[in-house]
Amino acid sequence: FYFFGALGLWLAVPGDFNLFQTLLFFAIGIIGMEFTIIFTNSLLPDLGPPEQLGRISGTGWAFGYVGGLVALVSMLAFFADNPETGKTVIGLDPAFGLDPAAREGTRFVGPFTAIWFAVFMIPFILWVRDPRQKPAPKGAVKKALTGLGQTLRRLPQSPSLFSYLISSMLYRDGINGVFVFGGIYAAGVLGWSVIEVGVFGIIALIMGALFAWLGGKIDSAIGPKPVIVWSVVGMTLSTMFIISVTDTTIFWVDLPEGSNLPTIAFYCNAAVVGALVGTLQSSSRTMMVRQANPERMTEAFGLYALSGKATAFIAPLSIGYVTQATGSQQWGIVPLIFLFLSGLILLAWVKPEGDDSA
Repeated sequence: FYFFGALGLWLAVPGDFNLFQTLLFFAIGIIGMEFTIIFTNSLLPDLGPPEQLGRISGTGWAFGYVGGLVALVSMLAFFADNPETGKTVIGLDPAFGLDPAAREGTRFVGPFTAIWFAVFMIPFILWVRDPRQKPAPKGAVKKALTGLGQTLRRLPQSPSLFSYLISSMLYRDGINGVFVFGGIYAAGVLGWSVIEVGVFGIIALIMGALFAWLGGKIDSAIGPKPVIVWSVVGMTLSTMFIISVTDTTIFWVDLPEGSNLPTIAFYCNAAVVGALVGTLQSSSRTMMVRQANPERMTEAFGLYALSGKATAFIAPLSIGYVTQATGSQQWGIVPLIFLFLSGLILLAWVKPEGDDSA
C-alpha cells in the first residue's frame, strides 16, 4: 500500500494536475504506513527482555531519524528542483536527466520514497520472525472485531491504560502542532526563508536521533514513565519559550536592532524540541507495551494509533481559532501549552507497569 501510494505521486504533473487522483494515492500510502507502524510496533515485546525494550525502542527511533535525514538530504541535494532556477539546493541539475520544466525532480519524491521503503523492508522480510505466527483460524476477522468491541467497552475498567491513551493523544497532538506550526511561526514572526526553516528541521532530526538513542538507554534504566513526564514538561517549557521570541525580543525583552539572537535562540530551541520529541516518541512506545494486554498487543497499538489520529485536528483548529481571535501568531501557539499540561496531568493516573500492577 505504501509503495504504490508513494509511487503514484509521480503522476502529479503540473498543468495536468488531478487533485482527486493525487489525494487518493496519498491516502493509500498513509493507510499502508499506518498499518506498517502498528504491526512493527506490536513486535517490540518479542525483540528482547522487558528490561531492554526501552533501549531497543530508542535505537529503532534513532535509526528512523537517521534514515529520514539521509533521505531528506538526498532528495534536496540531487532531485528536488527550484521552480525558478531548475537546480537542486546544491546547484545541480536533477539526477537521471529529470526535466525541471515538468518538475520531474520534485515529483520524484514519490518514486524515491517508494524505492527507499522497499529496499529497507528487505531485511525485515528476510530476518524478522514473529514468534506468535500461526495460521489464521476460521472467522478470524469476525472474532477480532468482536474482541475489539469488548476491549473498547472494558477500557474504563482499565484506568491506567485508559488514562495513558488519552494522555498520549493530547501530548502527541501538541508535538504535531509544534512541528507543523513551528516552521510557519518562524517564517511569519521571524521572517525566516525556506532554507532557514529547512535547517530548523534538520537540526531537530539530528537531535531527535541522538536523544531517542540516549533516551532509550535511560528508559531501560529507570522505566518509561519518568522519561515521558520530564519530556512533556520540557515540551511545555519549550513551547512557552517559542511564544516569547520575536524578531526583536526574547522573553519580551527588547533587543538591539538587527540582533541575530532571536534566530540563534530559535535554532537552539529546535535542538531542544528535537531531543525531547525523539525521547518522548521512543518511551511512549515502550509505555504502551507495559500498559497493553500481552495477548492483544497489535490491538493495543491499533488503539494507540487511533487515539493519535482521531483528534489530530485539535492542535491546528485551536491554533487557527486563537490566532484569528487575537490577531497574533505568538498567542496562537498557547493552545499547545494546554495540550501538554492536560497530558501531563493525566499521567498521574498511569501506573508504570499497567493495570495489572495494582
